[in-house]
Formats: sequence, C-alpha cells, structure tokens
Amino acid sequence: MSLSLFNTVDIIEIMENAIEKMRPPEDIRDKLDLNYRIENQSIILCEVRPKFNDPKTKMEFDFAKTTFVKTTNKWRIYWMRGNLKWFPYDPEKEVDNLHEFMRIIQEDKYHCFFG
Repeated sequence: MSLSLFNTVDIIEIMENAIEKMRPPEDIRDKLDLNYRIENQSIILCEVRPKFNDPKTKMEFDFAKTTFVKTTNKWRIYWMRGNLKWFPYDPEKEVDNLHEFMRIIQEDKYHCFFG
C-alpha cells in the first residue's frame, strides 16, 4: 500500500525544502545534484550525475532510503552498501518523522550516506 495523497503532499513539501538545502552550488548541478523519489511506502534519496560515456544522459545513484512502517508509525532508515543492497542504518534504525531522517542524512556522522 502506498502513502496516502494527504501524506504525500506533506512529504513532498518536507523533502523539497530539505533537498534544496543540501544541493551543491548551482554552477555544478549539471555534474552533480541530489534528488528523491517516492516509491510505495519509501522515500529514496539519490545523487544525479551524467553518464560517464554519454554526458547528456543522467543517471541516479541511490544512497539513502526511509520506509514508513504503519504499525509503529515510524520511519525506518536504510543506507546503500557497496554491494548495492539496502542495509538498516544501525546507529539509528527508526525515527519519528522525516525531519529527523533528513537531519541524520545531513549530519552523516558515520559516513554511510556521502562517504
């Protein structure tokens, strides 16, 4: 089951504001940028870069994910390992809201998201 339309509007507002603060300077955004997408109960953060052999084609590289768990009313946090699989973010597996999730991503204390 995907997130409700009401929740989706709130999520978009929170994510747009948070991503805008994290994005690189405007003059390099054609070479590196940040974005997000909503898939079912999850929000996935990604880097957007040009393809190395075709700079006109953009590629997305996922690095963080949060999934809403309706039974606990919490957001679970995951990070993308080098093997391209999602792993729980052990220092803080769940948060109460998206603001906390984005705070953890921005702090990146353990260098799991931005290396």
